[in-house]
Amino acid sequence: MMNRTTAAILATLTLAGGSQAEEFQLPPQITPALKAACEGDVRRVCVGENPTYAKVKSCVLANYTQFGKRCKLQIALAGLGR
Repeated sequence: MMNRTTAAILATLTLAGGSQAEEFQLPPQITPALKAACEGDVRRVCVGENPTYAKVKSCVLANYTQFGKRCKLQIALAGLGR
């Protein structure tokens, strides 16, 4: 199961993936491998029209089981899961 901190970090990485990503400082827990593994899953499952941090975070928590093995593995390797 994913904890709230993990959900917040994944929500942040997804919203930071837009055109202003270079201006946005990602938390140190977001390694390039974690971003590469999870960004597509989070975008596919949780980013619709007008995404907000709160909406994406809530969706990530509710739909973690829909994320791929690669994303879940990187979450575990980063020590962000429960």
